[in-house]
Amino acid sequence: MLELNNIHTSYGPVEALKGVSLKINQGEIVCLIGSNGAGKSTTLMTISGILKPRKGSISFMGDDIVKTPPHRIVEMGVSHVPEGRRIFPRLTVKENLEMGAYTRSSKLKVKSLKFKDQLDKVFELFPVLKEREKQMGGTLSGGEQQILAISRALMSEPKLLLLDEPSLGLAPIIVSKIFKAIKGINQDGVTILLVEQNAHAALNLSNRGYVLENGMIALHGMGEELLNNERVKKAYLGE
Repeated sequence: MLELNNIHTSYGPVEALKGVSLKINQGEIVCLIGSNGAGKSTTLMTISGILKPRKGSISFMGDDIVKTPPHRIVEMGVSHVPEGRRIFPRLTVKENLEMGAYTRSSKLKVKSLKFKDQLDKVFELFPVLKEREKQMGGTLSGGEQQILAISRALMSEPKLLLLDEPSLGLAPIIVSKIFKAIKGINQDGVTILLVEQNAHAALNLSNRGYVLENGMIALHGMGEELLNNERVKKAYLGE
């Protein structure tokens, strides 16, 4: 579904990604782990078109998307949930979800059956949002805001969901609920690329994983294989 080949991305003179290559097959959950500053968020922003690579290729469903603008990448089926949630705090929960459903090609028809069907799916997955649909996004708890950010991305009916640190700053009980929801989203047919500091939880959830160090892929393998890798245990699992 997605293939990055020798991607180099820079912030001015500083090279953040130094030849990153990875593949994601349809239906997989793949995680990207690494320390702060390793280039994980940069990788997701490069895929979604927010950053343009200096060198390399990105293929999504067989199409080269390196020069494709971000809104068009969303329309092709890639949704990005950024680190820090970034919901619209002065819009209601339902208005946030409406924004997620809007694309230039489809326009937003809030009374359409398609929109209502997708809204019902999101409310079924996260009933708390139904309860809070008229509440301002900024008044939600941290966990509820993260759920809203994921749900907003789902409103565009993505084929591939990019998740950047969904558990960051959340209580363990909320993290457990979010990871359970991620598994359910995947079982519903959405392929997932997950960036996550909680390496143990991410590798347990994922089919495969990549370890990013200093802008380069240092290791990759099956989730269980990386969980048992001594280098990974020492650096990321605290063992």
